[in-house]
Amino acid sequence: MASRKIRVSGRVQGVGYRASLQSAAQARGLTGWVRNRHDGTVEALLQGPPEAVDAVISWARRGPRAARVTAVDVLDADAEPAHAGFDLRPTC
Repeated sequence: MASRKIRVSGRVQGVGYRASLQSAAQARGLTGWVRNRHDGTVEALLQGPPEAVDAVISWARRGPRAARVTAVDVLDADAEPAHAGFDLRPTC
């Protein structure tokens, strides 16, 4: 199982980015979460098979139609306790 945190920069808030990322992750059977950050970025924890995590990271580089992604930072994440699904979390 792979565990990655991503931080997405650009025009990614107010354009349906979080809900779209949640759908992309759920479609690939991933667990984790996604949230907006006060600095205007979107942050997510992606957990699951490495190829599925990589597929969502590739999707994150494009995002939904209204988004304008300028960067995606990817970090290995320590395994957090297993999530039951893929959650939308409050802004932090």
